[in-house]
Amino acid sequence: MARSVTILGAGLVGSLLAIILRKRGYDVTIYERRPDMRSNKIAAGRSINLAMSARGWKALDLAGLRADLESIAIPMYGRYLHQADGSSAFQQYGKNNEAIYSVSRGELNKKLMTLAEREGATIHFEHRCTKVDVHDNRLHFQKLDGTELSVLADLLFGADGAFSALRSSYVGMERVNASQQYLEHGYKELSIPPDAAGKIQMEQHALHIWPRKNFMMIALPNTDGTFTCTLFFPFSGPVSFEKLTTKDEVLAFFKEQFPDAVPMMPTLLDDFFNNPTSSLITTHIFPWHHSDKSALIGDAAHAIVPFYGQGMNAGFEDCTILAGLMDQHGDNWDVILKAYEQKRKPNGDAVAQLALLNFVEMRDKVADPNFLERKKIEKELGKRYPDRFISVYEMVSFSHTPYNTALSCIRAQDQLLQNIMNEGNFFDNIEQQQFCNRLDAWMNDYHHAVQQLDFGNGAN
Repeated sequence: MARSVTILGAGLVGSLLAIILRKRGYDVTIYERRPDMRSNKIAAGRSINLAMSARGWKALDLAGLRADLESIAIPMYGRYLHQADGSSAFQQYGKNNEAIYSVSRGELNKKLMTLAEREGATIHFEHRCTKVDVHDNRLHFQKLDGTELSVLADLLFGADGAFSALRSSYVGMERVNASQQYLEHGYKELSIPPDAAGKIQMEQHALHIWPRKNFMMIALPNTDGTFTCTLFFPFSGPVSFEKLTTKDEVLAFFKEQFPDAVPMMPTLLDDFFNNPTSSLITTHIFPWHHSDKSALIGDAAHAIVPFYGQGMNAGFEDCTILAGLMDQHGDNWDVILKAYEQKRKPNGDAVAQLALLNFVEMRDKVADPNFLERKKIEKELGKRYPDRFISVYEMVSFSHTPYNTALSCIRAQDQLLQNIMNEGNFFDNIEQQQFCNRLDAWMNDYHHAVQQLDFGNGAN
């Protein structure tokens, strides 16, 4: 008989996991600290739009939700860069017109919760887990009215985010290594609505970035013609949130740094002062599971900063891998949870590092002409050597290559691209046979450097 499963958190990963488990016959109960967002208006200001990519779509296929989500997902085929000098440029993501997809976190979460309930899962809202007695799987809750209760779980998953109650309870045990790092930058949500005539104000099928070296603003499209903007900005220092305290200071700063955006942001000052300034955190913990009783999944296991758009995708891939292990090992949860941890922990660490590296790329490097030229060369290499070269970005966003494999390719790709760019203009040089001979040799060296890596299905 299948074990009953308790899940902490009815967010994206918890709801998806519930669907997967119900489809395999498990009795599933979810406890969520927040009210039901389907019947309660949730305050705006803390939600960075999601960028759905290949790993996320694969998990939604498991849930049977792809068709539903495609109707509310907007393809973004590249970055639209708004440079400090007033110029702009479009940088395509893939070499074959691939896209990442802007999706509303709230709309996706609502659909996942509804499907979880339709599949037979029970969700208890407004139950805040205060602690877990890990050894006997007893959960302690406080309800909104202050009532306290405890529940004994059979098999438990902590899908309750970066500040997970289960993760916190793991930290209190022996031989658990855990850390958390906050960025010196925080974020604030802003908005660009349609214009007075109801017309969308920017290119819809792109992720817009205003890179300004130590800070940046991004904007992702919504199906109603609005853009959700996010300012990533230092908390303190000479140019920081702490220095922008009056409406005049905020307006002067935006007019100086984002002059093309200000006319499109009629609610800028209201948004800036009414929406919260939120923190960005990366967490690491080991182990991810305890015996055959409990495990962490999604942000509870590996909270990351949002700069590769992989937080949700990584959490969904956790679910995909777990589903594969259930197919392979049946109800042997001792084996399943050990294998899950072994397969996913290195990738959780790797995607955290990739996200931090991409922050530097987005806020700084995309303003560098040499970097933009490198991206053009990467696309051309992918076309000329399709069996031997795929950029790290494409590995992460458009394939199921394990994150730790993609991370391991960075040094080899840096060397390859440096050799090419040291020779001068690539697109002139490629017409010369001598250069092509050297390029073939460099490609051989690159291929040899990476051929020992595992480019599998994300399971390692």
